[in-house]
Amino acid sequence: MIIVMEARASKSEIRSVLEKIKELGYTPHTIHGKTRKVIGAIGDERGKFVLQSLESLPGVERVVPILKPYKLASKEVKPERTVIRIAPGVTVGDRQLLIIAGPCSVESEQQMVDTARAVKAAGAHVLRGGAFKPRTSPYAFQGLAEKGLKILRAAGDKAGMPVVTEVMNPIDVELIADYSDILQVGARNVQNFALLKRIGKSKRPILLKRGMMTTITEFLMSAEYCMSEGSRQVILCERGIRTFEDATRNTLDLSAVPVLRERTHLPVIVDPSHGTGHAAYVAPMSYAAVAAGADGLLIEVHPRPEKALSDGPQSLTFEKFREMMQMLSGFVSAAGRTV
Repeated sequence: MIIVMEARASKSEIRSVLEKIKELGYTPHTIHGKTRKVIGAIGDERGKFVLQSLESLPGVERVVPILKPYKLASKEVKPERTVIRIAPGVTVGDRQLLIIAGPCSVESEQQMVDTARAVKAAGAHVLRGGAFKPRTSPYAFQGLAEKGLKILRAAGDKAGMPVVTEVMNPIDVELIADYSDILQVGARNVQNFALLKRIGKSKRPILLKRGMMTTITEFLMSAEYCMSEGSRQVILCERGIRTFEDATRNTLDLSAVPVLRERTHLPVIVDPSHGTGHAAYVAPMSYAAVAAGADGLLIEVHPRPEKALSDGPQSLTFEKFREMMQMLSGFVSAAGRTV
């Protein structure tokens, strides 16, 4: 249920509503709108109509059922777009198009420092790099773990950039949060509910990637797991789905962008690197993503893609990334955004 408070509702009236929701066995989640507060009451669906009694409390304008299965992520709860502040001057969900760039894996200090400086000079806002890598083969490069986290953090600091890296295990959330400004949940873990619940308790923004076989509703339900644990900073990332087509690594579902923007208030970004698996297709799909309404892009960039320990074929060189960013500016402007 959604409890819509009157615009003039006092702090004590809001507090009374929160206490009553708890008494009824539900968890309150306060959402701050432009003109008034809305309180979501989350819990057992079977007895939710007992919450209708809250309409009689002072300061309550109305009580409305939430029809979508994803409650906190739904526009029914929050019609306004959510804007997430990642660092001073770096946001996602507003007019600024967020650009996240860097290699798939953290391999060395020199690699990361060179990459950080190159992507920052080209216009990127956030540095990416995997310290823990989920790989299909157990014999493939698995990442440098905590050593990789230290290298990523140092490179980001030298370039003056926030950083993002993937979390694979619930027990690593606190460790990775000490180093990373954004915690990424990869496609393989989109329905790892223990991880989603644990990461939802963190104070960091969460970058949640869509799974290869995940429907949009399932994707939003995964976001709901994070939000039900207290997070209000979930960034959704479309990174391609698995279809019968084998010309590209995945099929980049750009139709998901307008659909998600219609259904949720959360920011939506696109990863054309994993979506296509080929460096030659990254730039055109980036332009298309901006036209579709994406709030940001996640691009793989490596100083020497032919030497990369993971995902070399889909990584852009520094020069190709600069060229893409120059061309991207025209599409960004046409979409009414800034970089």
